[in-house]
Amino acid sequence: MLTAFGCEAGRPVRLENVTDVEMLRQAVWIDLHEPTPEEASLVAEATGLDVPTLAEVSEIETSSRLGVRDGVLYLSMPMVSMIDGPRGVSAGFVLAPDRLLTVRFAVSNVFDTFVTHMPRGEARSDSAAHILIGLLEAIVDRQADVLERIQTDLDNISHRVFALGADRGSGRKMEDRILRETLVQLGRIGDLISHIRESQLGATRLVPFIEANAADWLADGLKSRLRTLRRDIGSISDFDNHLSDKLQFLLDATLGFINIAQNDVMKVMTITSVVGIPPVLVAGIYGMNFKAMPELEWAWGYPSAWFLIILTSLIPLAIFRWRKWM
Repeated sequence: MLTAFGCEAGRPVRLENVTDVEMLRQAVWIDLHEPTPEEASLVAEATGLDVPTLAEVSEIETSSRLGVRDGVLYLSMPMVSMIDGPRGVSAGFVLAPDRLLTVRFAVSNVFDTFVTHMPRGEARSDSAAHILIGLLEAIVDRQADVLERIQTDLDNISHRVFALGADRGSGRKMEDRILRETLVQLGRIGDLISHIRESQLGATRLVPFIEANAADWLADGLKSRLRTLRRDIGSISDFDNHLSDKLQFLLDATLGFINIAQNDVMKVMTITSVVGIPPVLVAGIYGMNFKAMPELEWAWGYPSAWFLIILTSLIPLAIFRWRKWM
């Protein structure tokens, strides 16, 4: 899909006839979402810029993500898509002094929201650099919002897990279900945090590169916004590390409660087996069919055997209780 914006009176205006080469040449920002070969060729003809492919924006080397050709910045960074769960996707940015070209190969709420609200924005957006920096600010703001939501989710999980550990009357079956669901939820949060960290790393490299290589044609106001953006990325990175530590703590706590539950089961099985050994021994002795067994002639032989079986069962239980093993 091809979307283009021109500029009128310092404000972006969406262009309607984007299939016309002359119309595209007036665009300040061209956004390509999963472009077809025809759309890529049309944009390349209208702008003279190379349209990055999926393979090019997915490169992980810094030299492939950040480059300058003929005074034009070719940039790419990882982003997060929540379609079918959190997964990493890449976006490409081509920044020239008079034009911005963005290429993405997955649905992005950040891009769609920015496209929708940018024409109504109060901030000045009359150049490609203004639009790119505004887009990066929107991406960082979105990541901050997601991390704040993750913090709330982790707080709820923490309350649920430790409340479960204090409540011994909830039932083993319910505890197992809650712990299993908690592990799944923590896994999904950890996956999302890792993708956000990867995107932050890309932004950390991208912002200084723009400052260094576009300094000649960046307005002073944009330079200050880039410095602020770099500080915001640093603070979000610190907060991300804090959430990662908390996630690991909750994961360890959840696994600890699972181990405690398994130990309780093993304890019951051990006590049962130990308690059952002496009665089985007594029953085995008196179950031998030897003719010369003096107890066979006892009038109280049968009740005495039962008494020994019960007594040998109670003695281990009493020892376990005395040693506080149960």
